[in-house]
Amino acid sequence: MPIYEGQTVAEALNKGLSALSITKEEAVVEVIEEAKKGFLGMGKKNARVSVEPSVAEEISEAVTETVAEVTETAPELELVEEEVIPAEEVQVETVSTDFVKVASAQPLVDLEDEEALKELALYLTNITNELNAPALVKMKREDGLILFQLDTQKQGILIGKHGKMLNALQYLAQVFIHRVAKNKLSVVVNVGDYRQKRQAILERLADRTAEKVKRTGRPVFLEPMPAFERKQIHFSLSKDPAVQTHSEGDEPYRYLVVEPAKRY
Repeated sequence: MPIYEGQTVAEALNKGLSALSITKEEAVVEVIEEAKKGFLGMGKKNARVSVEPSVAEEISEAVTETVAEVTETAPELELVEEEVIPAEEVQVETVSTDFVKVASAQPLVDLEDEEALKELALYLTNITNELNAPALVKMKREDGLILFQLDTQKQGILIGKHGKMLNALQYLAQVFIHRVAKNKLSVVVNVGDYRQKRQAILERLADRTAEKVKRTGRPVFLEPMPAFERKQIHFSLSKDPAVQTHSEGDEPYRYLVVEPAKRY
């Protein structure tokens, strides 16, 4: 666990980011010790911060790989602009409307909910076919979420190492629906029972993180994750009066901060 020191937390953090050649959005940061001014030079201590690369770079790489594979094998399916967007600049707002073009007699804009969801199902079907992992796409509403279940004989391809490919598909799906639907819709893409297993992991992560925050009295910065996963941790920890949570950063690198609850 690399630890960096500075006269302030910000200075220590900047040293770590510079040493690793990453941005704050691409890092997992933990404040080990706040700086202490001391008295007359006695007891002065530097701030100490742990900085490690997060999985954000893997997610970005998976998005790029997914786009590259699909566009190479299916030029007629336009997924993104021809110019590759640097990882730190990837945001929903920067993706061109060309991203969502598929064969259709009507332009895919301002669609009603059901029509937009049908187009997304077709879009995901095309992507899985081009990735040589054809999937039957089933849509259902569950616990207030719109879930797209991808049934395939090649789950490993669509999930990827540490869920990297599935997170990429999740990102692509959310950008697609954001562009074509008239209303704001949130969707979840799942393969097999990955999301169910992931939910159990997130619950354990929430509990461990809350205990660490209460034990150390310092904030913990979690790795970037999709919005619905952040909401799961938000909800889980909302029952604990000793901690509070908030999100920082831009998609797809938005991350959760868990910190001690403020006392007034």
